[in-house]
Amino acid sequence: MSIQNKFLLDPARAVLVVIDVQEKLCAAMDQNALQQLAKNTGILLESANELAVPVIFTEQYVKGLGPTLAELKSRAPAASCHEKMTFSCCGNGAFIEQLKQSGRTQIIVTGMETHVCVLQTVINLLDDGFKVHLVKDAVMSRSSDNKQTAIEAMMLAGAVPTCTEAVVFQLLKIAGTESFRKLSKLVK
Repeated sequence: MSIQNKFLLDPARAVLVVIDVQEKLCAAMDQNALQQLAKNTGILLESANELAVPVIFTEQYVKGLGPTLAELKSRAPAASCHEKMTFSCCGNGAFIEQLKQSGRTQIIVTGMETHVCVLQTVINLLDDGFKVHLVKDAVMSRSSDNKQTAIEAMMLAGAVPTCTEAVVFQLLKIAGTESFRKLSKLVK
C-alpha cells in the first residue's frame, strides 16, 4: 500500500461520518470546545457538499439524547442518518452496509464522545479494512484527558490523525478552481 493511499484523502474514495453530535449530549460539553467542534464540522460538511463526498450522521439513543444539532443537519440535508444503541456505529447493520456498498474506503471521522462512540467506531472501521482519518479538531469528550487518551489509542490502532483544514485542502487537491475559491474562505 502506498503512503499516499493511506495519508492523502481523495473525494472519490471518501465518506464523512459525523458521530452523535446531539442536542442533549452537547449540553454536557464544554461550550467553547463545542463551538469549535460545530464550526469545524460545519466546514467539513460544506466541503463534502461542494466536492460530492457522501455524509453519514449517526445518533445514539435519540429518545434520551435528542437529534443531531440542527445547524449541522441543515448543511447536509440529503445525508443519511442512522440511529443506534451500540456505542460503535458499526453495530448498526445499515450503517456498515451503506459504507461497504458505497465502495469508498476512506472514512473521515468527526463527533463525540471521542473515548466512547468515536473510539469504538474507529477501531471497528479499521478492523473492517477502512482507512480512517480522525479529525482531531472536530471530535470531543466531556474530559480533555479522555479525548486525548482515545486519540492516542486510535492512532496506535492505525487511524490517520488530521485536522479540518488539512482535510479541506486534501479533498480540493488544487488551487484556482471555483471550489477552491469557495472553500478556502471557510478556513481563513
